[in-house]
Amino acid sequence: MADQAHNPDAPDVSLVDTNPGEGHRFPPRGEPVFHGINRIGLWSLYIKEVRRFLKVQTQTIWAPAVTTLLFLVIFTVALGRSGREVLGVPFASFVAPGLIVMAMMQNAFANSSFSFLSGKIQGTIVDLLMPPLTEGELMAGITAAAVTRAVMVGGTVALAMALWPGVSLGVAHWWAVIWFGLMGAVMLSLIGLLSSIWAEKFDHNAAITNFVVAPLSLLSGTFYVIDNLAPVFQTISRANPFFYVISGFRYGFLGESDIGNTDLAVLHGAIGMGVFNLVLAVVCYRVLKSGWKLKS
Repeated sequence: MADQAHNPDAPDVSLVDTNPGEGHRFPPRGEPVFHGINRIGLWSLYIKEVRRFLKVQTQTIWAPAVTTLLFLVIFTVALGRSGREVLGVPFASFVAPGLIVMAMMQNAFANSSFSFLSGKIQGTIVDLLMPPLTEGELMAGITAAAVTRAVMVGGTVALAMALWPGVSLGVAHWWAVIWFGLMGAVMLSLIGLLSSIWAEKFDHNAAITNFVVAPLSLLSGTFYVIDNLAPVFQTISRANPFFYVISGFRYGFLGESDIGNTDLAVLHGAIGMGVFNLVLAVVCYRVLKSGWKLKS
């Protein structure tokens, strides 16, 4: 130790592994420090994403509720006159659940699609890639925050619609409301994450919103039942995963759905959505793992 005090270039023996058989003070280079799930990092990412959209909650929570309520007002006035009923309920009560879950899905997409894209454009993507988080933890944190925003928007929209004259939001099947609501939010969160990885500017992300998400949402039975369509368009509608989310969510409120004539058909739709989201999650994970358009 005396030699070390006189020679500043001498190695610090306190950091040297003098007995390799007894292990290392620090793990070998390249060996992960965290084993299992990095709960602190995952929670920190989730809270960071939630706080980001809550800072502008007028835009991210309340504005979608007002916009969706305007949809209800306009379509109720235009199509709901003369006591028109659909699936045995007034038109306003029929269209309300579809509008709620549509707002949830669109806002889940908006939230998750902003995270990576803003980082890529502003040059802060390293703040997401450098922390000791696995690809699965990164995907889970962003998706969970997007689902949180979707649930908040859905609750706000539901409260506003429940106060609107002529709308009844009695729940017939809670499991369907919860399952299809969450599956729709998760599906759009993952699609939004994939979109933000692919996009190189905000115009690309807006194109996905305007030419994919919005048409699939509006043409999925939100304002009508697909039985009114020609057979070929019914087949196209049944190939649209948005249709199962909206019809299944509506089934939770009304106890009726155009997925099928039996409760078993709705259950099959619920299982199908779960499998679809699982496949989507695997694809998203593999894309994150590859570093495509994220790492140079």
